[in-house]
Amino acid sequence: MGQTTSVPKPGTQIQVIGAGLPRTGTTSFSMALSILLDAPVYHCNTQTTRGPPSELKSWIRILHAWLDGDRRTVLAVLKSCLAGYAAVTDTPACHLLPELVELYPDAKVICTVRDPLAWEKSMKQAHGLTRTWFLKALLFPLPGMRHFVDFTWLLRRQWSRLYADGRRLNSVDEVAATLPQRETYSRHLAWLKENVPADRLVFFDVREGWEPLCRALGKDVPKDVPFPHENDSVGIERTAKYHIRRALMRWAVIFAVAGVIIVGGFGV
Repeated sequence: MGQTTSVPKPGTQIQVIGAGLPRTGTTSFSMALSILLDAPVYHCNTQTTRGPPSELKSWIRILHAWLDGDRRTVLAVLKSCLAGYAAVTDTPACHLLPELVELYPDAKVICTVRDPLAWEKSMKQAHGLTRTWFLKALLFPLPGMRHFVDFTWLLRRQWSRLYADGRRLNSVDEVAATLPQRETYSRHLAWLKENVPADRLVFFDVREGWEPLCRALGKDVPKDVPFPHENDSVGIERTAKYHIRRALMRWAVIFAVAGVIIVGGFGV
């Protein structure tokens, strides 16, 4: 998590479904869960941006199936992706709660929360970064990130489907008009309260540290272990810079090789 992907542990089952929206402390939450559960945690952003290409492709398949109403495929691929993990957090998992609750009926549903105004500002910054027009071309030489822009577009369509009152939005402008606002944050929390049994649902602010989380999971507070505090925004920015550097280096090699071939072709 954060900068390192988690490795699945055979036989491990999902015990916690992270229902918190992105930018609500999901990275810190995931790190804390990995300590308390002593098992790998699937933090979606980390696994899709730092993991093998198969991770991103699986989520693209899940999102396509979800948008097409193919619930069977969504459930099957989700189950395969999450095999060997004790918890799943971040987007797009936080928007697949009906499916996750069905797959893991005994799992606790924990929603990380933060101030709605701060969340809205943070989310708009994140969405602005992924709309950069040249990003798809820039990332093309990286097999693991080649389809990242397609993935973010599917995330936007999923978001719009959930928070645009059932309208099917497909154009960039239509989708952009429904992107993160305080109202969507409130609607997400309201949906949880209405659809998840009270004995399974917990709201948690990572600033509160170990005690409320340990109480929710029936775990002892770790001794001499500080609660993890990883800034989601900083982590995402660090990952973005990492991939941009890699992409620029790949393009430099591509242009250098192309230059040699062209020069050689002209017999210079």
